[in-house]
Amino acid sequence: MRGVDGSFTIGEVSRRTGLPVKTIRFYSDEGLLPPADRTSSGYRLYDVTAMARLELIKTLRELGLGLTDVAAVLARETSVSRLAHRHIDALDEQIRRLRLRRAVLRAVVKRQSELEEVKLMNKLASMSDEERARLVDEFWREVSEGLTVDPAFYERMRSAKPELPDDPSPEQLEAWIEFAELIQDPEFRAAIRRMSERHADAVSADAEFSPPPGEWANWSERAQAALDAGLPPDSAEGRALADDVAAAWGTDRATVADRIAAGTDSRAERYWQLLAIMNGWPAVPTRVPAVEWLTAALRA
Repeated sequence: MRGVDGSFTIGEVSRRTGLPVKTIRFYSDEGLLPPADRTSSGYRLYDVTAMARLELIKTLRELGLGLTDVAAVLARETSVSRLAHRHIDALDEQIRRLRLRRAVLRAVVKRQSELEEVKLMNKLASMSDEERARLVDEFWREVSEGLTVDPAFYERMRSAKPELPDDPSPEQLEAWIEFAELIQDPEFRAAIRRMSERHADAVSADAEFSPPPGEWANWSERAQAALDAGLPPDSAEGRALADDVAAAWGTDRATVADRIAAGTDSRAERYWQLLAIMNGWPAVPTRVPAVEWLTAALRA
């Protein structure tokens, strides 16, 4: 009912604004919407100014502002613009966390993970860039500590850090979870440690640890083409490639095969593929099957 002096009862205010009477009464009790007057029976009455004030309260609440912030705006202790800027930052953080949760949940569904794994995945997804970098540093320190390795080579390996953008895609977050699990896997660390030991032995012996510069890409492409064509490693193409590789390396086929096999690991390749996804680099192609074909050709 409308008051005789142009004021409105709380029920009329509720009908006009769409807000429940309970909510309007709550705002009044909190001091955000003081009534303009009261009836002789003590019922609250509101005027058009209160109606406009209530619309502002409703808008600010829909934007996510708390009661304290709304009171500060109404009292002109702060501006809507200043509060909006602060709430944008808060919303950005909420969105970031929601994306992290979504990435974890997708990975949980994909892996059918159990509770303990879910806890670990959530912890990994929530790490900062600095924490990610420390995890990578710790990995390379463990796999090379105490070994006489080529410092420039290992510095290049260590310097490639996962750097997720401020707004990472679900694929990038999933890649980070897989990457973090990979570099913490004791079996993977042991495999890379063995590679590092062989590298150190080659450095100490002043021996060639890797193929001549520029040759590897050519050999890999030839092996991939033969593999795609369905040719066996002991085919004429395989024998010709094996001859070229052994001649370029300057040693026998078996020695070259052992060196290549020692440095071939699909998980090591996956390491770089995941880094590429996280950092937005060009995709790293899968070469391990071609390398394994080349190794078999050398031993055929």
